[in-house]
Amino acid sequence: MAYLAEYGLFFAKVLTLFLMIMGVLVSLIGIAMRNRHAPAEQIEVRRINDRYREMADALETATLAPALAKKHQKIQKKERKAEAKAQKNAPEDPKKRVFVLNFHGDIRASEVSLLREEVTAILVGVREGDEVVVCLESAGGMVHAYGLAASQIMRLRDAGVHVTVSVDKVAASGGYLMACVANRILAAPFAVIGSIGVVAEIPNFNRLLKKHDIDYEQISAGEYKRTISMLGETTDRARAKVKEEVEQTHTLFKDFVKECRPVIDLDTVATGEHWLGRQAHHLNLVDDIRTSDDYLMSLRETADIFEVEYTVKKKVLDRLSGLIGQLRKGTLLSDETPVFTRLS
Repeated sequence: MAYLAEYGLFFAKVLTLFLMIMGVLVSLIGIAMRNRHAPAEQIEVRRINDRYREMADALETATLAPALAKKHQKIQKKERKAEAKAQKNAPEDPKKRVFVLNFHGDIRASEVSLLREEVTAILVGVREGDEVVVCLESAGGMVHAYGLAASQIMRLRDAGVHVTVSVDKVAASGGYLMACVANRILAAPFAVIGSIGVVAEIPNFNRLLKKHDIDYEQISAGEYKRTISMLGETTDRARAKVKEEVEQTHTLFKDFVKECRPVIDLDTVATGEHWLGRQAHHLNLVDDIRTSDDYLMSLRETADIFEVEYTVKKKVLDRLSGLIGQLRKGTLLSDETPVFTRLS
């Protein structure tokens, strides 16, 4: 009986796991079938004003008595029709337009490929007086990736568009490289700001190889084609070369920040340290202490606010691969390669 009980429990676990996997597969197939006619890549534009109005209407309706709520909904419906008709017949909308972009950065600044398309979409139809609000969250990462991300924001400024960067959580290192390009930087009181520095790091297994009598051969042309590697022996000359390159990158980083924000004291802020929002405000790293929600809500009566997002439709296999990747990270089986030089 004990054997049968254990076997039944094992069978139940296997069946449960099988059903979970099948459920995921069925869900992915269903999503793929629903989206099979949707374009692979597209720009989505959502009017944030409408969302604010719907929230206000829902709250107002919920707080009224049933009879009054029904009457209120009829009045709202009538008002919406009148507004739509007025907008259709109006020769030109005098309201300012504000476009909201969201950038959540990882160490590779993976979303830069989406950001560049969103910026292009805005620049194609930009009008005088438009503003772009970038809701930025990033702790930094690779130099070349965040340099490109900062260049995308610079495209907006070069076109005469007023750019506001809003930081609710963190804009450090490469994240601040992006933020400093803006005409105006907003930060939440406890947002992490700064970290204007550069770091190069890589594990070295040369001594481990020597301990086990394993030779590592590397053939290169050019004195500095390879300096520090994971398997080769690190020399003082190679170490000095990498240090020189890190210092050069840091100098470029500082020069870029100073060019974009001449009001800061570079000697004080370019030490690799980070500060919280209010401290960063005192150091002129940011212009105002304010959250993105507060800023956008303050514009809802005077501007038309649009959230712009470039989306790429993923195939079923890509979605499944992403799910497996998340599961692997959850079990500490990540196979990410170490970063060499990054902003930090």
